[in-house]
Amino acid sequence: MYKEIIDKIKPEMKKAIDFLEREMAKIRTGQVSPALIEGIIVECFNERFPLKQLATISVREHREIVIQPWDKSYLESIEKSISQSSVIARPIRDKEVVRLTFPPMTEDYRKNLTKIISEKQEDARKTLRHWRESAWKEAQEKQRQGNISEDDKYRVKDGLQDLINEYNKKIEEIGEKKKKEIEF
Repeated sequence: MYKEIIDKIKPEMKKAIDFLEREMAKIRTGQVSPALIEGIIVECFNERFPLKQLATISVREHREIVIQPWDKSYLESIEKSISQSSVIARPIRDKEVVRLTFPPMTEDYRKNLTKIISEKQEDARKTLRHWRESAWKEAQEKQRQGNISEDDKYRVKDGLQDLINEYNKKIEEIGEKKKKEIEF
């Protein structure tokens, strides 16, 4: 019975790690990635679409992204949406594609990215702590109701801490990997 409490929060903790990985992919390092821009919302034909649904996004060299729309009529909307986004590269239309050339990273920018990575890691840790607290409260309530023994309640506590330690290690590994990419 007590294992069910722990098993119930594992998918939520996995979601937190998956979200952290997606957020880290959006952070530009020495090597650009399509993830930097694929979520930019483009307005076409009075509809809003993520860029990845309107074009092929590829990386040429380590600082250039090329966007090739499925339809040439999307070019202007894509260019406008990128210009209005927080992307630090200016879009340049080149025949049937849009090119983004990113500037080299400065030392201040690298420091700022390191800070952002640390903040995202802490957000993930907060999510894990939230789920641990939720499960611990459930275990306490079940013990008060007589559904599990006091020993089982403390087994839940130990199991939750093991789970937190495991996921905190993953968070640390994800952050360290991203920080090393920044140094590139």
